[in-house]
Amino acid sequence: MKRTTLSLFGAAAALAAVTGVAALGGAPPADGTGAKAPARLPVQRSTALCPAPTSSDVGETTYTSFTPAGKSAAGGRKSAAQLLSAAGPAAKSDAKADPKKAGKGAKAPQEAGKPVLSLKEPGKPATATTSSSDAPALVGTADGSLAPGWTTQQTTVIAAGAGRGLHGLTCAAPDTSFWFPGVSSAKGRQDYVHLTNPDTTAAVVDLELYGKDGRIKAPTGEAVNVPPRSTVPVLLSTLTDAPTEDLTLHVAARNGRVGAAVQASDEKLGGDWLAPSGDASADAVLPGIPADATSVRLVAHVPGDDDADLTVRLAGPTGSISPAGHETLHVKSGMTTAVDLGDVTKGQAGSLLLTAEGDSAPVVAALRVTRGKGDKQETAFIPATPALDGRGTAADNRSKGSTLALVAPGKEAAQVKVTSSAGADGGSPVSKVYTVKAGTTLAVEPPQPGGVKGPYAVTVEKVSGGPVHASRTLALPKDGLPMFTIQPLPDDRSTVAVPEAEQDLSMLNR
Repeated sequence: MKRTTLSLFGAAAALAAVTGVAALGGAPPADGTGAKAPARLPVQRSTALCPAPTSSDVGETTYTSFTPAGKSAAGGRKSAAQLLSAAGPAAKSDAKADPKKAGKGAKAPQEAGKPVLSLKEPGKPATATTSSSDAPALVGTADGSLAPGWTTQQTTVIAAGAGRGLHGLTCAAPDTSFWFPGVSSAKGRQDYVHLTNPDTTAAVVDLELYGKDGRIKAPTGEAVNVPPRSTVPVLLSTLTDAPTEDLTLHVAARNGRVGAAVQASDEKLGGDWLAPSGDASADAVLPGIPADATSVRLVAHVPGDDDADLTVRLAGPTGSISPAGHETLHVKSGMTTAVDLGDVTKGQAGSLLLTAEGDSAPVVAALRVTRGKGDKQETAFIPATPALDGRGTAADNRSKGSTLALVAPGKEAAQVKVTSSAGADGGSPVSKVYTVKAGTTLAVEPPQPGGVKGPYAVTVEKVSGGPVHASRTLALPKDGLPMFTIQPLPDDRSTVAVPEAEQDLSMLNR
């Protein structure tokens, strides 16, 4: 047989294997309608990267991993979901760790490459904890029935020192580009960007900083090498000689891919993880400003070549208003603009809506939110968050302290289903349907699972209506300090569009 014929057979077989829906016989539909719309099928593999949680000697970290119950594409494949210690300088082994205890209640870190946490079944979270100051970054994968919607959160309580407070982050998939508006190199602030490489080849990353006058010269941020299966933390203040309060960081991979997250620590205001902003968009939604926020600061950046003109609104419980004195925002191309909105919520939970005026350029944006007063202040961040097309999950919730913020920014109400899972140590799941009125934010405590023991997961699923965005606030006050963290709930991408494929054997005769 000719080599060309073999190649064609191989291509057809490979396409059939990938889609799982190939059919014999190559004729197009007789009615002339052409190809069918792609089917959405559950993903078969998910990846997540967790940065090293803290270098503090008084930090306690909980990892919570969860996959919602539901349909999967396992198809007889073995299902597994594990978080493994990454190798490299920030992943030192712990000789006292017992690999046999990996899973619920396991103590991390383990030796590089050893399981720190294993999830056994959908619908029930698994947890692991560590108080080690050299706990490593983690590389995680989920396969089969545990892959669709697999979510892991790391939550760290730092009792004292710079950055004391509650640091929370949803471990995210690797990528090649991330935008972080709201970072800082100012005095009294330490912002580290953590770059984690999950692959077996090195990644090369550029770190670009943008201030109010445009890009800041930072030659040491160019071509940062991230070795295979390792993590590299970079202190942003070492990239520039000019301390700057409001910056935007762009992480761009020249080679390979990385996970990226920024840990911000302030001597007076505590700290938290800053997740990347959603993709640059002409409109942006920043969901879930707590009702008792004492200060809110907006940082926005335009990555493109045109300026952005935005209308600023606050969506509260009963409708949307324009903050007095901050009704509009102009952001110049390539520059970062910051606006202090003060106590904009006035005692009612809300979400900030940025809406393009005319042909405005797309922006990335984030909020720095402060609660408390005097020496009892704590900070968290809210990045611009895309709408939920299907569902999103906050993996770590406690019996007290969780608040969901749901916002419908458009002219159409949205209906969502909220499901609280069983706890890691017991309990029964419960669901409730909520309606979010158009132009409003609905802040609710998730329904409490029956007899819950241990952390539980909360999954938000869109049922009907217009666009809806969501975030979850976890508050764990301690000694008068309002410790809290806010995690956006983007879509969990548990399904993927798969076009229907058919073998056309007539191609072999051409």
